[in-house]
Amino acid sequence: MAVPPDIAPPDNDVLWARSLHHTHSGSPALTDVSLGVRQSEILAVTGPRGSGKTTLLGCLSGRIVPEQGEVWFNSVPVHTMGALSRERLRRDRFAWISPEPDLVPELTVWENTALPLLLRGEGHRAAKTTALEWLERLDIGALARKRPAALLQAERQRVAITRALASAPTVLFADEPTAPLHRADGVHVLRTLTAAARSHRTTVVLATNDARAAALADRTVSLLDGRRVSAAQATDAEGRAACSLFV
Repeated sequence: MAVPPDIAPPDNDVLWARSLHHTHSGSPALTDVSLGVRQSEILAVTGPRGSGKTTLLGCLSGRIVPEQGEVWFNSVPVHTMGALSRERLRRDRFAWISPEPDLVPELTVWENTALPLLLRGEGHRAAKTTALEWLERLDIGALARKRPAALLQAERQRVAITRALASAPTVLFADEPTAPLHRADGVHVLRTLTAAARSHRTTVVLATNDARAAALADRTVSLLDGRRVSAAQATDAEGRAACSLFV
């Protein structure tokens, strides 16, 4: 029997999505995807490139309004919110880490870290104190007065992670946060992210096609061609794609 629309989910998931459908330029990006994310959980969304991971994170975070389906945050229907309400939700309750750290080049590291707090209306002194505390927690306090151009790629990504965590989000969305990094740097960044999130009970939704990243999560959801599949199906598809490169 069909479930009536806009009925709050019956469980205590902090995020909950039902029957998401979305297309990009006419091509399916998500097809009938449903999932729940528990409070303080680190959930890895895995799958090959083009499987719909970024689109799913976009729908869950309110960056994208799905063409069909529902997204709930703490029993509030995100899919029916207006643009301004979704913007406030992303500013006040969510944080986002991109594959490339989108730092403001004119600002120092501590200023970049404090920026979300200042945009939220926090006082300058309090925002600076919080930013410096988080930079020390993530072992990059020495970078506080440098500008992004003076940093290594891995350092810039750690600053982006610090900025996201310093805003004390309920949910942190990380879209391929180690994609541009070398293996050793990527492992260090991932451990930094997951350790900090666990210590502050931050819910994390992590999109990745990196098995090392998925291994650090509490649970994994796999996508293939915009649909939820088993991990074995996703791995098999990646293997076939890799073999085809040598045919």
